[in-house]
Amino acid sequence: MLAPGLLWTALFCLLPILVVLAVSFATRGTYGGVLWEFSLENYRDLLHPLYGRILGQSVLLAAMTTGLCLVMGFPLAYYIARLPPRRQALWLVLIMIPFWTNFLVRTYAWIFILRTEGLLNTLLLQLHLIQAPLDLLYSNEAVLLGLVYGYLPFMVLPLYAAIERIDPALIEAAWDLYADRWSLFRLVLVPLTKPGIIAGCVLVFIPSLGAFLTPDLLGGARSMMVGNLIQHEYLVARDWPLGSALSLVMMLIVTGSIVWYLRAQAPRDGERGAG
Repeated sequence: MLAPGLLWTALFCLLPILVVLAVSFATRGTYGGVLWEFSLENYRDLLHPLYGRILGQSVLLAAMTTGLCLVMGFPLAYYIARLPPRRQALWLVLIMIPFWTNFLVRTYAWIFILRTEGLLNTLLLQLHLIQAPLDLLYSNEAVLLGLVYGYLPFMVLPLYAAIERIDPALIEAAWDLYADRWSLFRLVLVPLTKPGIIAGCVLVFIPSLGAFLTPDLLGGARSMMVGNLIQHEYLVARDWPLGSALSLVMMLIVTGSIVWYLRAQAPRDGERGAG
């Protein structure tokens, strides 16, 4: 029964990773391509300050995206979870509507909004709130805005699933015990929704770290993330070994995030079993 699934995983998951691993230890040809000569030069090249800066910027933008999605998504998820079932379904549909449109089209819509002659600058100028158009596009701030917009639903949905399972009697008991809003949030809601918070953070952080379309369109030449660098090494510089080494570093970071998620879940599962 497991044979088809295991075969699919081996052919389309494990085998490509092994190929990338092998290429990462090869050498770039003079005109591109791969020379099967063992070398550690690709990993030594990753120690260059330029690659460290791009990796650090990518991690920072992904972490900021995750934090903003959490801050914005938790109140929204709590509001939806406390609505009547029919209105909950309506709000969930509204959250899912952006997925009905291609991500590329939605990103181009932000270009139309943020560009110098775009919708936002035109509106601000007509309201006389600014004297000259703001330089909003092609910046890290625009990339951050696009990432938050694109991945906010991935935070809201796990949080909603976790909050919706909380017994309202627990919240009422906290109010009866004279808990203020901050104490209710810190001592009741956060511990009970910890699985949803962790799942949402992982679901947002991992794709944000590897994003290349949003930084390419909204950041331009001023912003580069690891995903853009890998794309450049493969398609422009034609340095497949270095691109493979960068890809493996990304895989290690993603694997570390997943391991952190599993370990964070383990104490809760153990406590449940003990109970």
